[in-house]
Amino acid sequence: MNILVISTPVGAVGSGQGGGVERTLTSLVAGLLERDHSITVLAACGSSLPSRCSAARLWLEAGIDQPSWQHQSHQTPVQIPAGSLLAALWQRALAEQGRFDVLLNLGYDWLPLWLTPHTATPLAHLVSMGSVSAAMDEVIAQVGRSHPRHLAFHTASQAADFDLAQPPVLLGNGFDLSTYRFNPEPLAQLGWAGRIAPEKGLEDAAAAAAALGLPLVVMGLVEDAAYAERVEASVPAGTLRWRGFLAASELQAELGRCRALLNTPKWNEAYGNVVVEALACGVPVASYARGGPAELVQEGLTGALAPADDVQALVAAGRRALGLERQACRHWAETHGSLEAFAARVEAWLQPLSGERPQGRR
Repeated sequence: MNILVISTPVGAVGSGQGGGVERTLTSLVAGLLERDHSITVLAACGSSLPSRCSAARLWLEAGIDQPSWQHQSHQTPVQIPAGSLLAALWQRALAEQGRFDVLLNLGYDWLPLWLTPHTATPLAHLVSMGSVSAAMDEVIAQVGRSHPRHLAFHTASQAADFDLAQPPVLLGNGFDLSTYRFNPEPLAQLGWAGRIAPEKGLEDAAAAAAALGLPLVVMGLVEDAAYAERVEASVPAGTLRWRGFLAASELQAELGRCRALLNTPKWNEAYGNVVVEALACGVPVASYARGGPAELVQEGLTGALAPADDVQALVAAGRRALGLERQACRHWAETHGSLEAFAARVEAWLQPLSGERPQGRR
């Protein structure tokens, strides 16, 4: 297939602003290239792709970053700012659609979903979040009724947030596991990774680390500096070791040095990329049983689960996770979270859609 992949409009690929969507995009592009598909990525100016994606074309558009839905209230109306990057990306996608067999949208935005019945080339959406907005819930439900096979989700927990007319397409996610080195000898420290923002629950991980008597290595882009300062002040000095936003190679090295990863989402995570990334390094995970991570963490095998928002239970889960076999974590990641397996699942989803494309439009 000849596929146009449209990235998130909240920031450039490689900046960290796009969160897990950035890693999903690069893994997916690399995997589809290996399966001999022709890939073009449409993204914000300043974007870059890793070397494994070098065979993909990269088209860049300028514009004002889109406000992220996860930072709005549930009733916030649809917003498209003047000079919008979102509008620029979709103007280009619509102008170029005749060159492709299928358009694949990775952005969690109202506009591309609304466009689904109006494009000449089939438009598919890998939905990257759960329910955070009434407007998004409504448009996803509409597409679920009119074009149900054009939607796909990462996990059943995420898909359950939406009013879908048919059983959902579930794709999981995948990573280039060759870049994640198994580390059998970690340091006496815990890890936490994600955007530094309230919905990620860093304060709970900090409190749990303090109770466990281990420092917490914090990896991620600081989106809310005031929040980061409050978390720092809530635990004894030296509990948190800030590493900032890390490239994939640096992230896997830091993860591998941790005895366990604490995962503390305050919202319904669609998947939990960092959970699989940690497991790929042999790091067991103690997580709240909420959203995608509740499906990924296997109690007693790859980690331990705690009721959502229960810090004391998270401390107990952390103790259980610390005693688990690290090789079992790596094996689970290889079996369930590889780039190759993810790309095969996406190919099987998109192939029938590409057959809907009118003939003779190349």
